[in-house]
Amino acid sequence: MQRRRVHNAQMTPISRSPRLPALSSTASPWVIGDVQGCLDCLLKLVEQLPADASLWLTGDLINRGPQSLASLRWAMAQGDRLVTVLGNHDLHLLAVANGIRKAHGSDTLDEILAAPDRDELIDWLRRRPLAHHDHGWLMVHAGVLPQWDVAQTLALAGEVETALRGDGWVDFLRQMYGNEPARWDDSLAGADRLRVIINALTRLRFCTPDGRIDFAAKAGLDQAPPGLMPWFDVPQRATRGAPIVFGHWSSLGLMQRPDLLAVDTGCVWGGALTAVRLDDRAVRTQACPAAAAWE
Repeated sequence: MQRRRVHNAQMTPISRSPRLPALSSTASPWVIGDVQGCLDCLLKLVEQLPADASLWLTGDLINRGPQSLASLRWAMAQGDRLVTVLGNHDLHLLAVANGIRKAHGSDTLDEILAAPDRDELIDWLRRRPLAHHDHGWLMVHAGVLPQWDVAQTLALAGEVETALRGDGWVDFLRQMYGNEPARWDDSLAGADRLRVIINALTRLRFCTPDGRIDFAAKAGLDQAPPGLMPWFDVPQRATRGAPIVFGHWSSLGLMQRPDLLAVDTGCVWGGALTAVRLDDRAVRTQACPAAAAWE
């Protein structure tokens, strides 16, 4: 049972403001790890940030925590003040809402599925990006395959975004799930091509040196299975030196390297929600009560 690491958690008064003040377009964003329906914790954290803060969320905005519907409504209400990429839990909601996947016992999606504004919320969610690049940083939910540079990552993410935003998006969701192919090849086409892209950007943790994705291991860096390594430690990966921020991997805790920033600190598991300002690595944290059972 892997426990999530917590760093410098602080408690602050809760803010119920539904929107943020206008932000400066030149201000460095504050990037926040996986919220997973823990809106009270998020609002407490946001109150610690500058009033004009621009927010980036690393995905998994909803699910497992107690306020998935409220979290989704809050994020949508922020308009262009907030950027969030899609995570695996966000995609899971799209599939469940369309009868493609069954809800898991630990899901907290029922309020969204029964909400009067359900269709509007789901339409907003499916139009979020899978990768975002600005201020010199690439943001994804999980990881980037070693063969991809930043430009290719954004282009491939765009292929999936086009499918999710198009008229045939529900048909696309029916082909989205599966673990094969597990390795990128430039010749891939159709559903196989898009499936690898989604799996890398929303599920990747460990892989082989040649970029074959492992879908089972979720532990920390010191427990890598034989033959596998964290995606960001693959030698000569094409994004080496390009700053990347990601969430998804809560057992890493807050991890900072010159070209890498991991910010999922396990808020839904009783850890913390963490915000980091990208230009100077200033850190703010908010302790969170456990909202979900251990994986």
